[in-house]
Amino acid sequence: MSAPPPDDPRTILRAGLPDRYLTPEDIASLFGVPLETVYQWRRKRTGPPGFRVGKHVRYDPAAVHRWTTERTAREAA
Repeated sequence: MSAPPPDDPRTILRAGLPDRYLTPEDIASLFGVPLETVYQWRRKRTGPPGFRVGKHVRYDPAAVHRWTTERTAREAA
């Protein structure tokens, strides 16, 4: 049986993130920011933690969720 397509509701985690590694384009779309902002976050190490797969950058949805939760808690304090 093949995996459902990325936009299929069965591929969504409880946190509302896809059940696959995210691309920089996904991060930009998720937060409604330009792609260049995502690259700046990575250069400055201020955004969600990413990792390289060859020449490609990917983001673990769980790490993105943790980063968002921590950031939200910090802003609320």
